[in-house]
Amino acid sequence: MPAYGFAHLRSRRDHPDVLAYLERIQATLDPFGGRFVVHGPPTEVVEGTWPGSMVLIEFPGLAAARAWYDSPDYRAILHLRTDHIEGDLLLIEGVGPGYDPAERARTLRAEAERAARPTA
Repeated sequence: MPAYGFAHLRSRRDHPDVLAYLERIQATLDPFGGRFVVHGPPTEVVEGTWPGSMVLIEFPGLAAARAWYDSPDYRAILHLRTDHIEGDLLLIEGVGPGYDPAERARTLRAEAERAARPTA
């Protein structure tokens, strides 16, 4: 199942360190099969508000995403971004090609019904 690194970057400052980070990040992703899917603006906000920009990086799986984030090569450049851009990064497991949201709803409904039953 694919996994994603999702970053919500709330503040952004153009700084030479950030440019160096951008120049070096792909080399840290390659050994783990990481690839950019979304990288910053433009965005079209259709509900709510969205301060900042987003980055979405796809990995073959959650283990690869974690290994990339914890890798010495990525750790060596991480501060180049975090020293100058405020934001959050999440590692998220994706869903497979046969994902059915209606099945997910059935599972959640059954769990809620079981939790609501009185215990003896």
